[in-house]
Amino acid sequence: MEEISNVTEFVFWGLSQNLKVEKVCLVVFSFFYSVILLGNLLIMLTVYVGNLSKSPMYFFLSYLSFVDICYSSAIAPRMMVDLLAKTKTISYVGCMLQLFVAHFLGCTEIFILTVMAYDRYVAICKPLHYMTIMDRERCNKMLLGTWLGGFLHSIVQVALVVQLPFCGPNEIDHYFCDIHPLLKLACTDTYVVGVVVIANSGIITLVSFVILLFSYILILVFLRKQSAEGRRKALSTCGSHIAVVIIFFGPCTFMYMRPKTTFSEDKMVALFYTIISPMLNPLIYTLRNAEVKNAMKKLWGRWVFWGAKGKELEVTIQGG
Repeated sequence: MEEISNVTEFVFWGLSQNLKVEKVCLVVFSFFYSVILLGNLLIMLTVYVGNLSKSPMYFFLSYLSFVDICYSSAIAPRMMVDLLAKTKTISYVGCMLQLFVAHFLGCTEIFILTVMAYDRYVAICKPLHYMTIMDRERCNKMLLGTWLGGFLHSIVQVALVVQLPFCGPNEIDHYFCDIHPLLKLACTDTYVVGVVVIANSGIITLVSFVILLFSYILILVFLRKQSAEGRRKALSTCGSHIAVVIIFFGPCTFMYMRPKTTFSEDKMVALFYTIISPMLNPLIYTLRNAEVKNAMKKLWGRWVFWGAKGKELEVTIQGG
C-alpha cells in the first residue's frame, strides 16, 4: 500500500536535553551571533566606504560577509529561540524552507570561496593581466554564477525531500532541518535518494575543494621562481583565504561526503560551518590582512572626526 505523508510538523531535539547546558548555550551563541553580525557588517562597510570594492578580492570578500550574515541568520535565531522552549517544533513548510535557505546559502558560500581562490591565482600568477581578466563585468558574472549554482543545488535538495512520505516519527536529532536527519525519518527506502544527495552535495564540495587545491598548487609552483620578499607578500594575501577554506570545507566534507548515516558528533560539526566559520571569517581577514586593517583605521578615524565635528556644532548652536 502506498505510504502517505501525514506529518505536519517536526520536533527538534536541539543541542542538548539538559536545561542548564541549554542556558549556557544560549548565552554563548547569542554572543557568537552578535559577533557574526557586527564583524561581517564591519567588513562590508570597510570595503565600500574605504573604496576597496574596486579590487576584485575585496569585492568578493564583501559578498562573502553578506552570505555569512544571511546563512547564520537562517539558523542561529531559530536555534536560540528553541533553547528557551520546552518543545522545539517547526512546521513542515517551515522545515522545507529552512532546508532550502541553508543549502542555498551554504552552497553559494562554497562557490564564492572557489571564485576567490581563482582570483588569487590570477592576481599572483598573471599580475599584468589581472585587472583585464578580473574586470567588473566578469566579476559580476562570476558572482551571479555562485548564486545560480547555490539556487539549483538547493532546489534539487528540497525536491528530493518533498517527495518523501513522513508518516510516523517526526523528531529530528538536530538543531535545524538538514538532509540526513530528514532522510532518517522518511517511512520509505531512501537508498537512491541518499546516493543522489551524495552526488549533489558531496561532489559539489569535493570538486570545489579540488579546484581550490589546484589553484594553490599553481600559485606555489609559480612562487618558487620569485624572491623571498615576493613570496611573502603573495602568500600573505592567501593565508586568510586558506584558513577560511579549511574551517568551512572540512566540516562540510565530513557531513555530505558520506551515506545518510547520522553520528552523535554531527551537531557539533555542523556548528563549525553554520556559526563558527561565519564568526571567525571577519576576524581572520582583519588580523591577517594589512590593507583591511588600514582601511578600518581610516574608517574609525572618519567616525571620530565626524563625531568631534558633531559635538563642536552642538556646542556652537547651544552657545549661540
